Amino acid sequence: MDNSVKVSPFYEKQVECIYCKKTFPSLKVRSKFIKVESTDTDFRPIYTDSNVNALYYNVFVCEHCGFSFTEDFTKYFAPGIREKIEEQITSKWVPHSFNGERTLSQALQAYQLALVCGNLKKEKYVALAGLALRIAWLYRTVENEEQELRFLKIARDLYLDSFSTEDYAGTGMSSTRVMYMVAELSRRIGDFENATRFFSKVLESQRHGGEPKLIDMAKEQWQLVREQREQENA
Repeated sequence: MDNSVKVSPFYEKQVECIYCKKTFPSLKVRSKFIKVESTDTDFRPIYTDSNVNALYYNVFVCEHCGFSFTEDFTKYFAPGIREKIEEQITSKWVPHSFNGERTLSQALQAYQLALVCGNLKKEKYVALAGLALRIAWLYRTVENEEQELRFLKIARDLYLDSFSTEDYAGTGMSSTRVMYMVAELSRRIGDFENATRFFSKVLESQRHGGEPKLIDMAKEQWQLVREQREQENA
């Protein structure tokens, strides 16, 4: 007889809300269950098991106050920000839990809440861009092209802001990667001018020992932009 216990892909983590300081449980995916089959050109991971989508669990939604955040958020609240959050989020929040396995619509709700909270809190552009990008990825999963393009444009604009202010410094994002994101998201939303300009910048970064994988991807995507422009002008 097999007495082995089947390990769940999920585990519960106790999270302290960075806003109200109360703790609440939130599911995370065990790393050994996160198997990526392939990756889109804007880095959306496609998981081997669609039932274990780690993307769904990146956002923590505080069941007590409604403040939603990721591990990228800072713990610092600038003067006057807490009052705005109280007024626009907490005072309207009906306490309910996001713990447990999430559906796509719950994941979308969590990310959209985090994007609103991140904007109110004035998080770095690069962190907000990451949230908008993931919302676009979730819409891509269900082939909602209109919403996908809407959030890709929001993410692209935020990456542009990040690039011009260099607020990605000290995060996991390099300047080459931010430029690549601006270029690839511009290509996806049909802004071929910015796509060409920023793919060129990525290729120029080669001279300063840029990231080889990104440079190879940029070469391929730049070729694609040229073909897309030609089709448009045909």
